[in-house]
Amino acid sequence: MRYYVEIGEKTYEIEIGPDGPVLDGQAVEADLRPNHGSHLWHLILDGRSFTVGAHREEERGVWQIEIAGRRHRVLALDERRRAIRELAGAAAVSHGPIEVRAPMPGLVIKIEVERDEEVEGGQGLVVIEAMKMENELKATSAGRVADIRVAAGETVDKGQVLLVLHPDAGKG
Repeated sequence: MRYYVEIGEKTYEIEIGPDGPVLDGQAVEADLRPNHGSHLWHLILDGRSFTVGAHREEERGVWQIEIAGRRHRVLALDERRRAIRELAGAAAVSHGPIEVRAPMPGLVIKIEVERDEEVEGGQGLVVIEAMKMENELKATSAGRVADIRVAAGETVDKGQVLLVLHPDAGKG
């Protein structure tokens, strides 16, 4: 399984396979074990020992990690979740309209917003069912819903534009 871990401005690719973890193409020796009854973990990484504090935030894939007395906000996503996020416009940094696209073919279950509605970052926009799983696509930043191009009950293709947001519209 492949994961993408963002810490600050840097993204690390981690692949976990039968021969152990590979970090950015380099095999590493790693062992991570919980310290039962607490939020602390014991990590041995290439022969060095660390105590790691881990707190999950409400946003999916986001963690607060404390190691060696320093706190880091970390985003950890598997390949599928990362692809969904990118197709939904989460990776786009834009001052113009953002097109929220279907990450895969599916059925629109619910539109959670209305045209001209102001939305906050992290707010749910559209729920799509694909492969018997519901995926909620969320706003990546504050803005205004400029256009809704689908309706509940409609089937959509991968990459189809579902709605359009104007980031930070009307904010000031």
